[in-house]
Amino acid sequence: MQIQQLSLPDFFKNYYTKFPNLTPIQEKAVNAGLLNNKSLLICAPTASGKTLVATMAIANTLDKGKAIYLVPLKALANEKYNEYKNLFSTTNYKVVQSTGDVDSESSYLANYDLLILTTEKLDSLLRHHIPWISQVKTVIVDEIHLLNDHSRGPTLEIILTLLKQLIKPQIVGLSATIGNPQELAQWLEADLVQDNWRPVELKQGIRLGDKTEFY
Repeated sequence: MQIQQLSLPDFFKNYYTKFPNLTPIQEKAVNAGLLNNKSLLICAPTASGKTLVATMAIANTLDKGKAIYLVPLKALANEKYNEYKNLFSTTNYKVVQSTGDVDSESSYLANYDLLILTTEKLDSLLRHHIPWISQVKTVIVDEIHLLNDHSRGPTLEIILTLLKQLIKPQIVGLSATIGNPQELAQWLEADLVQDNWRPVELKQGIRLGDKTEFY
């Protein structure tokens, strides 16, 4: 399947002309209803194309409402901000990152289309009952396996529970390592999409001296 065949905005198709073909996980996501606003749990190896799955969902959403890209770390937020700023450079869509530790409603965020937030920031916004939350149509959850993390997991679980109750957005969870994907997908009220393809074959072996034995 090729990107040009998808019912996505021209700015998206023009930006990704160097990568015309979808990877297996991307094609599976499209076939599972990604562009029909279905919630999906995406499980695939690192570098298999999960971020583009998220980007397709975002590009498909922005003419209807806002999107949130939820990340666990400030460094990752900065990386995603630069990535989407470049993607939107030829459009009127505006992206912002907010990772502040200050407990605030940050009212200026209402002026943006894509919000890249840390878990803690979104938690703060929800507790301040931000009025624009109803405009959010899609929520991307990067590294969603951190639901099992003893420090960040409980906050993320509360956030996702509130979002499902308050606005019922399309939720797209991304992870390379989930031990119980079927159970998590059921809890998210999402369809599970899995694939093992990776661009570079992963080999395992033992190195002893100057010899390596693969198995």
